[in-house]
Order: sequence, then C-alpha cells, then structure tokens
Amino acid sequence: MVFKKLLGSLGIGGPTVDTVIDPDPALPGGTLSGQVHIRGGDTELDIDHVNLELVAQVEAEHEEGETEGFLAFDRFTVAGGFRLSKGELRSVPFSVTLPWEAPVTELHGQPLGIVLGVRTELAVDGARDTSDLDPLAVGPLPAQEAVLEALGQLGFGFKSADLEYGHINGTGQQLPFYQEIELTSAPQYAHALHELEVTFLSSPSSMEVVLEADRPTGFFSSGHDVVNRYVVDHDTVSQRDWNAEVDSWISQMLDHHEPGAHGHRLGDGGHHGGHHHHGDHHEDHHGPGTGTVVAAGAAGLAVGMAGGLVAAEVVDEVGDFFEGDEEEGDED
Repeated sequence: MVFKKLLGSLGIGGPTVDTVIDPDPALPGGTLSGQVHIRGGDTELDIDHVNLELVAQVEAEHEEGETEGFLAFDRFTVAGGFRLSKGELRSVPFSVTLPWEAPVTELHGQPLGIVLGVRTELAVDGARDTSDLDPLAVGPLPAQEAVLEALGQLGFGFKSADLEYGHINGTGQQLPFYQEIELTSAPQYAHALHELEVTFLSSPSSMEVVLEADRPTGFFSSGHDVVNRYVVDHDTVSQRDWNAEVDSWISQMLDHHEPGAHGHRLGDGGHHGGHHHHGDHHEDHHGPGTGTVVAAGAAGLAVGMAGGLVAAEVVDEVGDFFEGDEEEGDED
C-alpha cells in the first residue's frame, strides 16, 4: 500500500491515508466502493470523521475567457468517532452511491479526457486535513452507451469531452455543471452540421439527452446553434432501434431551423412522432462504432491541469496531478 501524507494542517508526523477504489468503473447512480486505509502518526489521535469528497475538473466561461478549476460535487461520511493509536493501521470499507449525473470518464475502456477524483478528509479535534486526489473512473449507463454507439454507427466522430460550469435551462439538471461530449459531424449531415454536442442528464427512471447542433455560418439565416431535448426511459433501452431513433432526432433538429428547445419523451415502445423520412438507409450504413472513434480520438487527449478556480487546498496537486507525494510514502 502506498500511504499519502495529508496536506499538513494536522502537523508533521500526523496520520497518512491510502484510499483504494474498487477497480471496475462505477456507473452514474451506482455504487462506488473501496477502502480507506489509515495509518496512525507519531501520537494517538481521536478521529472525528472520515469523509470522501467527489471532485471534478470543470471549465467556467466568463468575460475574460475561460478558466479551469476543481469543484467538489458530493460528499460522504464513511466513518468516525474512533481512536487511532500511534502507528496503528486501520481499514475503513466504504460503499456510497454516485449521483445520477456523475460524468462519464470512459467508453469501452478508452478515457474521454474527463478529470474526476476522490479526496479523502480526516477531521481531528475540529481540524480537517485532506488528501490529494485519487482518480475515479465512471462508465456509461446502458442508455448513454446506446446513444453514443448509434452516433458512432451513423458516422459521427469523437472530438472531445469536458465539464461546463452552469445550468441548462429547461432541464432537470441537479449538479452545478454538465458534461458535453463534442462530436464531429457525420458525412451525410456535414452540409448542415459542423459539430454535435451531446449532454446526458440522468435520473433514477429516465435520462434527458440534450443535443446541440453547431451549424455552419450561412446555413439558412445564420450560424445559430439549435438545441433539442429528448427523454429516454431506462427500462426501454433494449427495445429501441437506436440508429433509426438517433438519426431521426438529428434530422428533426435540422428541420427546425429556428433556435429553441423541443422536448420528446421516448418510452412505452412508442415513437416520439418525428418523421423517419430517411427510409431504411440506416441498416445499410455501418460506420465505425463509437468505440473505434474514441480509441482514435481519446487516446491522444492530454489531460492537463490549469489554474484559475483551483481552491487553495488543492494547489499542491497541480504539479503531479493524481500522483500526489507517493515517493514520500512508504510501504509496509
């Protein structure tokens, strides 16, 4: 085990922690489990509580441009009220539920370039001390995977993914940020669509899919973006022809040339009433699956760090990111 020093408010010779997250990617709304290993320092301490904090690297746009920083978006108390002897090793198992809107960090094992982590906090006699970030992997829900797979089959290509601070109007968004997955246009839509941005907002029963079409300047009257919103019930995912469904969403969005939001609910096996004027050409088109596209696009994504909104207590992480001070930890 590699124990990491905390950031210092408990003093030199304080306890160290090693948080180990179970290896399989968690799912939005699913269980995140693992163990926090705590090793006592030079003196006996009463641990008030052990907290886990979920942290995301988020972009915020403002008048001067764009900044990136870390934002804590959920917090769990996993233990507390125990005495830690000098040098004692104690393991605290945990099992917590991720928010339904937790961003997806990987698809088919390929990273999307989203930075998500878990910070461990010990509270001792009113003082709090925090570890550096342990990376957190979140895989897609079946509904998310189905929509992304269909987009890949239709010829859209993965470009990038990021987390944007803010709220999408007209949605049930809960977190203070949302994930945007940016795709290059499929060839059959290239004349009308420059890029497509996809946002998933999941809840226990359903998922909102927000599609934003970035249209080339000069198409119709101007290059305004068009935003459409669809709702997918989780329990109907396996019953749908996703290539046809997603293709009809995009056709419909481009048919509505005016900006605005149009909502449709997909459930109970019924279509949303959109027109399938493309006939059956979907079955003839076998473009690269999203997995292939992501492998090519995301493999080269540099996951970098930037200043800006980084809170004072995580500035120490900027250098090594998820590495922390492991070389100073020792293994027993």
